[in-house]
Amino acid sequence: MSDKKRFLLRLEPDLYAALERWAADELRSVNGQIEFILKEAARGSGRLRAPGEGKASRGPPRPR
Repeated sequence: MSDKKRFLLRLEPDLYAALERWAADELRSVNGQIEFILKEAARGSGRLRAPGEGKASRGPPRPR
């Protein structure tokens, strides 16, 4: 069985349709596309590091 966390996500139908089209364009499932978008957003905000970069931070870097 997968070690991924499962949870229910409610989306408006028009948002789901947009995600469905986007996922199809990139040859992903809707679930895979949502996970991809969330990972990119988390990395972009500095809350998730790319694999092999160590632990993720809890927020933006502190000024020195």
